[in-house]
Amino acid sequence: MSLTTNYQEEILKQRQQLHMTVFAQCVSPDGKYLLAGNSYGTIAVYSLNAALSPDANEAALKPIFTFKAYDGAIYALTTTEKFLISAGLGEIKAWNWSEIIKKSPRVVWTLSAPKSSHLGLTETNGLAYNSKDNVLYSGGGDNHMYAWDLETGTCTNTFQGHQDYIHSVALFNQSQQIVSASEDGSVRIWDPRNEGEAVGILEPYKHDECKRSQLGKWISCVAVDSGDDWLVCGGGPSLSLWHLRSLSPTVTFDTPNTCPQIVTFHDSSIISGGNAASIDHWNINGDLKTRVPCTSSSVFSIVINTASQHNRVLSAAGTSPNIDIYTNFGYKAFSLQFC
Repeated sequence: MSLTTNYQEEILKQRQQLHMTVFAQCVSPDGKYLLAGNSYGTIAVYSLNAALSPDANEAALKPIFTFKAYDGAIYALTTTEKFLISAGLGEIKAWNWSEIIKKSPRVVWTLSAPKSSHLGLTETNGLAYNSKDNVLYSGGGDNHMYAWDLETGTCTNTFQGHQDYIHSVALFNQSQQIVSASEDGSVRIWDPRNEGEAVGILEPYKHDECKRSQLGKWISCVAVDSGDDWLVCGGGPSLSLWHLRSLSPTVTFDTPNTCPQIVTFHDSSIISGGNAASIDHWNINGDLKTRVPCTSSSVFSIVINTASQHNRVLSAAGTSPNIDIYTNFGYKAFSLQFC
């Protein structure tokens, strides 16, 4: 290989680093590995044991290996006990964890959404896995959410009602219900036992305390608390907390001109990230507990490792090749490098 070719490849790599976005993260079932998917279709595998070791060096902050999963961006990652599941444009793909750990990943099965007459390949933006029923839920660019029986690999239900593409899907914790958030400005609650319309619809942009007309009506993120009492969502409208029995907003969170893109419940807190270089920790009453700086100027993914107490961390990723690791959640301990 010539020096010119080497130089060109290095310049291309540097440009990719400069413009990289990490949209998705996932922790392995044993809590030992963190995986991240970027805008170039590459998945990076990190050893949390190595990164968190007292003897960790610079090499421990880099992937133990990477592999190409898609030609375009990876928008969602989730896990079962046996498989890593990834999504982007086109097929949903599954990778065996045992083969990933051996650094020899291969696609072991795929799922393809039913073809639309007016759409070609569509992207999947959100995944949620119900381990009790072994069902995967997916939602994306064709405005529909699908239920997949992973035992048979078949689509068992199609949830229709959104008028624009779906950004996010999440599970209830105590019931079989699922929730989806869409560009159309609605959050819809679905019961898989009902094949008709959504059993509940929230439209934050229609509520004066939530709407921010100058930022749009789209809803990019949604989460449900462990008791299925509360739902939090946001996007163009303010981040807001909704009581699920009354389907009414009770709290809005003070994020002026900042649009949330990811949100999760953790213990008695709500943790959110968006188009600002920070991770926000909120009390359930709307008070800001702490705002922690992060590397990314826009945050798309927050993952908390609950599978391993030894490797219990929060990781945040977005518009940067650096994935920030928070060991006590209150400050950034170090950053992993996507390279």
